[in-house]
Amino acid sequence: MAFTGRGRELRVLGSWLDKVLSAGGGSAGQALVVKGRRRIGKTRLVQEFCARSGRPYVFFQATRGRPAPLSRQDLFDAVAEGEGMGEHGAALAHAAPPEDWARTLAALAAALPADEPVILVLDEVPWLAEADAGFDAALKTAWDMHLSAKPVLLLLLGSDLAMMDRLTSYDHPFYGRAGQYTVGPLSPADVQDSTGLEAPEALDAYLLTGGFPEVVTDWREGESVSGYLRRQVEDPSSVLLTTGERSLAAEFPARLQAGRVLRAIGSGERTFSGIAASTGGADGQPLAHGTLAPILNELTEAKKIVAADLPLSTRPAPKLKRYRIADTYLRFWLAHLENAVAQAERGRGEVSAARISRSWASWRGRAVEPVIREALLRRLPDDLFPEVNEVGGWWNRQNNPEVDLVGADAQPVAGAVHFVGSVKWRDDTPFGARDLAALSTAAERVPGARGAALVAVSRRPPTDAAARGLTACWGPDQVVDAWR
Repeated sequence: MAFTGRGRELRVLGSWLDKVLSAGGGSAGQALVVKGRRRIGKTRLVQEFCARSGRPYVFFQATRGRPAPLSRQDLFDAVAEGEGMGEHGAALAHAAPPEDWARTLAALAAALPADEPVILVLDEVPWLAEADAGFDAALKTAWDMHLSAKPVLLLLLGSDLAMMDRLTSYDHPFYGRAGQYTVGPLSPADVQDSTGLEAPEALDAYLLTGGFPEVVTDWREGESVSGYLRRQVEDPSSVLLTTGERSLAAEFPARLQAGRVLRAIGSGERTFSGIAASTGGADGQPLAHGTLAPILNELTEAKKIVAADLPLSTRPAPKLKRYRIADTYLRFWLAHLENAVAQAERGRGEVSAARISRSWASWRGRAVEPVIREALLRRLPDDLFPEVNEVGGWWNRQNNPEVDLVGADAQPVAGAVHFVGSVKWRDDTPFGARDLAALSTAAERVPGARGAALVAVSRRPPTDAAARGLTACWGPDQVVDAWR
């Protein structure tokens, strides 16, 4: 798979290697925890970084369920085969590892050069801890007594976000010894660069692929959105169809209730009560609060697959929480693709393509909103809105009105609202006078928005009449450029 984008991520990793090269971090060695959702491209990113660094490196990838003694032998083999390790790697080429992790890691540290920087990568650290409960403590001991004294950049990779967070938590042995960095999907700008599309179509491509590298790189340069979709839904083994299923199977093996909750949110349920009703039992009774609440907490806090939003204004509204799928690709997959594999296997990919086409405009209009809010957060504050630090939406219990954009100084309760805005992501119709009038009326309902500016984000430029009533209007180019 061709490597694309990731300029910012490579610069971050490079800055940590610079700390080792300069020994400016307080010790010769530096440790960084690199986490991110499964299949988001962590391993490929770090492998590319190591190859570009020009430094010796060791890349060890753990295997789930592999007994600890075999994993320790695999680690020694990885050191022996490490790029540029030479005589240092040869020292462990035929060595049998000790019978515990503490002495194994100490032996590894002894084999590393003392006068030349080296990158040491331990991939899928949670699987090592699963196989041996003593791994975490052994890692702490090895770092304190041996590894940190060497000019080594230790990169600890993992896809289980909750376990990776615990690795550096206060009550964990490795607390205070490593930085943290989260690898996200490719950005809309990366997707545009990879696909060669204009900004409006590149944002469509981002909504379909979610920036998952293996899905993005299967997009032929310059290929239209409809052409890409037709090609993918006709092939039951295509990456667009299969990545979602593999990701869910890896994250939630045999977790039927969590899967049902995800599917309810993916189908459009946004409130706690709506999700409970749609995931209830065969008797028609909603899922009990004591059952649903911890599942939603896991999905939002631990897995970070679901986001929980609150209306943004100067008035608190904690009971108006709304849930959405945070993963852009998974949001599309749950809404449109879960049943497309079966159609593709029957040779009826056109059925899936037609179904997606019918609902695309309405689905896209809502799906693009969180992407636009993130883009504005990357652009603001600026000279026009110097006090806007948060961008959200606003709604009341009846969702009437439902305001797409609220720019404020803080969240979830703002001290001041500086703008209220609308997102109109239509192919043919620009933001017009009727849209401006509706926005002006809705703004009057937002607590604290009296006198706030009116803004819009529109796929097409606004009409002249509407533009005169707006303080600012951003288009697709400005949205994509927010990531550059």
